[in-house]
Amino acid sequence: MRFLLDPEQRDFAAALRGLLTAAGTPAVVRDWSRGEQASGRALWGRIGAAGVFGLAVPEEYGGAGRRPVELAVAFVELGRYAVPGPLAETVAAAVLLDDGEGLAKRFLPGIASGESVATVAFAKHGYGFALDGDAADVRLAAAPEGLLLSSGAGAVHRSLDPARRLTPLVPVGELLRPEPPWARALTWARLATAAQALGVGLALLDRTVAYVKQRTQFGVPIGSFQAVGHRLADAKIALEFARPLVFGAAVTTAPADVAAAKLSACEAACAGARAALQLHGAIGYTAEYDLSLWLTKARALRGAWGTPEECRAEVLSGGDPRS
Repeated sequence: MRFLLDPEQRDFAAALRGLLTAAGTPAVVRDWSRGEQASGRALWGRIGAAGVFGLAVPEEYGGAGRRPVELAVAFVELGRYAVPGPLAETVAAAVLLDDGEGLAKRFLPGIASGESVATVAFAKHGYGFALDGDAADVRLAAAPEGLLLSSGAGAVHRSLDPARRLTPLVPVGELLRPEPPWARALTWARLATAAQALGVGLALLDRTVAYVKQRTQFGVPIGSFQAVGHRLADAKIALEFARPLVFGAAVTTAPADVAAAKLSACEAACAGARAALQLHGAIGYTAEYDLSLWLTKARALRGAWGTPEECRAEVLSGGDPRS
């Protein structure tokens, strides 16, 4: 499949890149990792004002209508700039809360505008950990009886990515829906995660290419060495193979297609992370160096919203486009 963005979609991506470049996201990520949320919430509001979260919300509730292709375009850029926060979780929440009635009117306008941050504990059996539950305004949990609005979050647990703060949700709250659309929410969250991982991989590749052009050995840039070029070419090919899968899945939103896209994009991002770490050398290991913000995110996204094994099983089963 050859997927080309139209001029409006390219302009949207360019506008987001401008917004995120001006935001200085590495500093925002580090603040978020320390539990200092002011800069992150301010950025979240600007992203909401740009219409990103509205791409998962119907027009009658302040969104742009469900537009999965544009959502993928946006999440590639969010990944490219390592934006922190429960991004895919907010998309999943928008799907779970869209009942066409009271819940949608109550929650979706705030999600679409960026005024509300939402997170979801999406365990298969009862409660699990929610991403950034301490920062969220809307905390949803998969309770045995249905979709629950949790009354609070527990202590923060660190994850591989310091900017992904895991919190158990308080197992008491309002029952919102007895039979929410779990499968559809999972599909949309996986699509957002796949696009985010693709953006992370692209950022790692760009940063590594720039680095190998500057670092010299034996009087020449290390990028001129054949082995370095081959390693970068492998990373580039993996990302270019993942890109049409991500946007193709955004067109169909079929669960099997989305699972394949997430698997491919996350594996490509991890391959790019390994290449970046090897070619940067010892500096790549340091938390002070900005590269680490993308290295840890690539690995964390690999297991978010479906492990590689779960995604392979979805692909092999064929999924169900009506989910």
